[in-house]
Amino acid sequence: MNEWTVVTVIVTLAGLVAAIVRPLIGLNGTITKLTAAVNVLEKNISGLAAKNSESHAKLWEKVEEHEDTLNCHETRLTVIENYAGK
Repeated sequence: MNEWTVVTVIVTLAGLVAAIVRPLIGLNGTITKLTAAVNVLEKNISGLAAKNSESHAKLWEKVEEHEDTLNCHETRLTVIENYAGK
């Protein structure tokens, strides 16, 4: 082997390493960004779940209040109907 063959092999190997390493570094950066984005989404979803439970509890409280009010009105109407029917 002469000197130029060795130089050619070294340059080819360096190009091959560069062709493999550069995309891997880009992929690593992309994976890091995606991991950060997923972490933020997890926090947002857990916060929404907590707010969702709180909202449901408030809605059920209101439904129960309206149910009590409706029952009172129903009782009053029954009394009025019974009185008017006599």
